[in-house]
Order: sequence, then C-alpha cells, then structure tokens
Amino acid sequence: MRPILVLLAVLLPLAPGFAAASEAVLRLLTWPGYADADLVEQFEQRHDVRVEVTLVGNDDVLRSKLAENKGGNYDLIAANTAEIDHYIDQGLLQPLQPTRIANTTRQLWRFRDYPKIPGISRDGKVYAVPYTYSEMGLIYDRNQFTEPPQSITSLWDPQLQGRVLAFNGSSHNFSLASQARGRDPFRIEPDDFPQLTEQLIALRRNVLTFYSLPEEAASLFQEHKVALLFANYGRQQLKQLRDNGADVGYVIPREGALAWLDCWAISRGARDVKLAEAWIDFTLEPPMSHALVERQGLSNTLQEEESSGVPGRMIWLRPVEDAERRTRLWERILSGERPPLTEAP
Repeated sequence: MRPILVLLAVLLPLAPGFAAASEAVLRLLTWPGYADADLVEQFEQRHDVRVEVTLVGNDDVLRSKLAENKGGNYDLIAANTAEIDHYIDQGLLQPLQPTRIANTTRQLWRFRDYPKIPGISRDGKVYAVPYTYSEMGLIYDRNQFTEPPQSITSLWDPQLQGRVLAFNGSSHNFSLASQARGRDPFRIEPDDFPQLTEQLIALRRNVLTFYSLPEEAASLFQEHKVALLFANYGRQQLKQLRDNGADVGYVIPREGALAWLDCWAISRGARDVKLAEAWIDFTLEPPMSHALVERQGLSNTLQEEESSGVPGRMIWLRPVEDAERRTRLWERILSGERPPLTEAP
C-alpha cells in the first residue's frame, strides 16, 4: 500500500492543474460593447465554461491578432463584412452552418439571405453570421456650431484645428480622404495615393489626435472641448457622449457615411466549434441583441431599426484595393514620417 500512498501524494498537488487543463474556454476577439461582463457571466454559467475576451480598437489590430498562429489563438471573432472577405482569402476562417444556430431564424430575412450579403460567402459556403451595424457619421458639439457640419471635409477645416477627433484606422482614413474628393472610397488608383497621402498628412495636423476606442474618444471629446468627431463606432459613440451629458448632434455628411455590418465568424483554429456556435446563438437571443440597442445605441439584426430622423446615405464597407499598402502608408503618416510620393505598391 505504501507505493500507492506515495503516488497519491505526488498526484494530488497536480489535481488543480488537471482541472484547469480540462476546463472549457471560449476565446473571443471582438469589439467594445459586444461582450459585456454581465452577459459573458450568464453564458459562462449556462454552459459551465470560461470566456476570455480580447478587445480590439481597429481593423489593423484585428488583422494582426488573428494572423498570429494562423488564427489558432482565438475561437470566434467579430469583424465587418469587408474584413470577413479578407480573412476568407487568407484561410483564417472556417465555414459555419447557420442551421446549427437556432436563433438565426429570429433574424430579419435580409440578414440571413447570405448569398446577397457581400463578403460572407464563398463557393456556396457561409463564413459569418451578421450581428450588428451602424453608419459612421459626424458628431458635433452643438455649442460650437451655429449650423451642423454638412461635409466630410469639415474634418480638415483649419478653423477647427486642434478640436477635431478622427479614428486611428488605415483603411477607413484612406476611404474618407478619397470620398472627400468625390472618388470611390474602396478603389484608389495607384496614381491617386500620393495626393491622398498628402491629404491625410493635413488631417493629422488638423486633429487633436486619432483615437482607437469609443471610451477614449468620449473622454478626449469632453476634456479638450472637441468640436467635431468622426464616429467610427457610429451611434454607439453618440449614445455614450449623450449619456455623459454632452450636448452633441449627429449628422450623415452629404457625401454619405461609410457603414459597417459586423458579423460573428469562427476561426480556423477554433478548439470547440459547438461552443463557438453556442455563443453566436446566445448573442441572437432577444435580451442580448436588445442590449446592443439599449446599452450601445447600435442596431441589431432581429428588429427593424426605428427611424432616427437623421437623413443620409449609408455606403456599406467593401474590400479595398490594397489594404497592406494603406496600412504601410498610414503607419508612416501617423508617426510623422512623410511617405515617398512614388512608393511601390
């Protein structure tokens, strides 16, 4: 019996480690407001699992993190349709089966007519389930504008120098610069890059700073008496500022507003596909989807959006001509380095 007792003495201290190793874990890579702590706790208790949430502040960071270990570090991601298209190209996602996610039947038909949603299907296979959407309008301080701003070009207004906040994102900023010139936001010709780069250098000089997270933008807006904010997170930021007591308005510029449709997608490296499907199903339950509206000011895919009273055209994001080139140039612009005018693609 003595050898058995010795063996038990060795194994018992390791038991907690064995338990931890067998614990089911769901690894989320997502945006602020999509996995609030109390809702995550509900999911953990229901499924007896642990959820690890990693938040991102822009698409460049999302790409970088998902590319690590070829997608093996995360089970489930939230990304817009243009990014989903890119991840399919890179082989970083796996097809999913909406029929195994019961609550997709609760969604409005236009959000489950998958072949008609650009970017989420390939060769008859579906890679993502729509979750939430918003346009990216302009938020302005009512006390600093006699009339609401009408154009994207207001971000470059020298009279607002140091009182403008813009988003730290390479793809969106090149799209904005192209859109401001009346051109295609998603297909920039090689000869146009030098001009748009100069335009973004001018934007860098005009803004207070470039933010990443909505909470950061809200704090900067109020602390520095910012006049104008490009709302990358859309109405989520509008609600946040108003909840903080800011007297702000919201407009869609005359050029139209870029708009995103964020989806859930399962990483190629997902450890437990059924658990990932369970999370998607959970987020499509009415309480979780309604939390998007009530807490974040965003739209969900279960109910028709109430009229906001803000007229304007939404321009849904599409894949861009060369995301890597945009990122490379943007990093130089942001650092203060002037990119060469004839940079090779």
